[in-house]
Amino acid sequence: MNNVLIRQIPIEERPRERLVKYGAKSLSTEDLIAIIMKTGTKDYSSKYLASQILRKVKNIPDLKNITLNSLIKINGIGAVKAIEFLAALELGRRVYESKPLENNLKFNGAKKIYDYFSSELNGLTQEHFICLYLDQSKKLIEKKLLFKGTLNKSLIHPREIFKWAYLSSAAYIICVHNHPSGNVIPSNEDINVTNMLVKIGHLQGIPVIDHVIIGNNNYYSFYENDALER
Repeated sequence: MNNVLIRQIPIEERPRERLVKYGAKSLSTEDLIAIIMKTGTKDYSSKYLASQILRKVKNIPDLKNITLNSLIKINGIGAVKAIEFLAALELGRRVYESKPLENNLKFNGAKKIYDYFSSELNGLTQEHFICLYLDQSKKLIEKKLLFKGTLNKSLIHPREIFKWAYLSSAAYIICVHNHPSGNVIPSNEDINVTNMLVKIGHLQGIPVIDHVIIGNNNYYSFYENDALER
């Protein structure tokens, strides 16, 4: 396919023209990626670049884990094309997976937190640490993704967590993070970080009322397991 450029394909068979005529759903995944790529190079067509991206994954859902470095290793894909492709993937994920933050959304149980975040956090290859900022009625004011990476006390900066609490005039904080392994049992670092934040919350007058770990079809709540230091 690398010797067949888009301009050599009959007009009615080109990805963009087929999308206009038949709609996006009629296109193959390769054709959709080719459109995102926009153009190829003098040596490789956009369809060939799309085929090389698909060769990087076993299944289409695995595209959500493809990295910038993996993309730019493909001949013909530079940083700009790679960034645009990752942006398109993230936009699609937000459109289909994200749930609107409703003004009356009330987090009054760990199960509700799990239901809200499970589709967003399951399947990620890195730990994501999110803080929920609640008002006096435990209604959501704001959520913030604050840290990525293995949870530890050197990574988690309490000033960042409580800064957003002050800016949003929050009365309570709930911490949420995922375990890519799927195992929701808290690690020693999870426990240390939680205890540290609970103590600071008491001092600051903005208590951390739960820390929920999300895994594969399951969750762990520090509050429900009576594991929050008093």
